[in-house]
Amino acid sequence: MAGALTLALAVHAAAPASFAGTWTLDKSKSQGLSPRIQGADSVTWTIAQTDKDITIEEKVAGGQAPAGGGGFGGPRSFKLDGSETPVETGRGKSLRKATWSSDSKTLELNTKSTFAGQDGNEMTITSSDKLTLSADGKTLTVVRHSESPRGPQDSTYVFTKS
Repeated sequence: MAGALTLALAVHAAAPASFAGTWTLDKSKSQGLSPRIQGADSVTWTIAQTDKDITIEEKVAGGQAPAGGGGFGGPRSFKLDGSETPVETGRGKSLRKATWSSDSKTLELNTKSTFAGQDGNEMTITSSDKLTLSADGKTLTVVRHSESPRGPQDSTYVFTKS
């Protein structure tokens, strides 16, 4: 009896969502986009995911590049075991952490970046991306909250699978 119960619980436990694939931003369904993203010709995310980590590479085609080069560039990688991933860049450092929701359907990606601003003072930017898939797996919704010296910003990105 105990073995049957264990088997039933194991079968009932859902595998974590897989966000792997190439995703194209649907600006008409998205909200609160930055001027750079809103003005871009296209935005794609290429996501590679294993049971141990997830890597997101964003490509923005066309539009105006942000003043000062903006951003840290390159793919963002997170460990899926809940541990922090330290990242050193030429401009500063970041800590990244991924956390699954209790039902393993939503993945929250948190990043805290600290770097020297143009005036030489230390600046901190935090961001949280909550990734969820539609039931058919063809739509990826990313709810982003970020805080920077410019204040808080909330955005919702809606991507379709390419």
